[in-house]
Amino acid sequence: MTIQAVRELPRYKCHKEVWALKIASIEVKSQRLRSWKRFFRNSLEPELTVGAMITPMEPGYAPLPVSHAFMVKHDPQPGGYYVVYKDGYQSFSPAETFEDGYTRI
Repeated sequence: MTIQAVRELPRYKCHKEVWALKIASIEVKSQRLRSWKRFFRNSLEPELTVGAMITPMEPGYAPLPVSHAFMVKHDPQPGGYYVVYKDGYQSFSPAETFEDGYTRI
């Protein structure tokens, strides 16, 4: 049996641009909506189970509907960031992680 030396993993620096809003509050929902398909640019099924409404901290933005699957996968928390990548992927990032890696442009 060979023993390999332990060494640090390669490091990477982020250079992506994303869209993001800091989360003020999250209101869990359990309703089914049929009209959100248009809101999401036809990228979701015609019927979406809304898991929650995320209210952004920054004024001037309406609450954002997120699916139950988003809530289960990302477990977003107030104070963190709702993040959307260029390809449309939606995610959550804790505030410290997001603020250490991104600067507003």
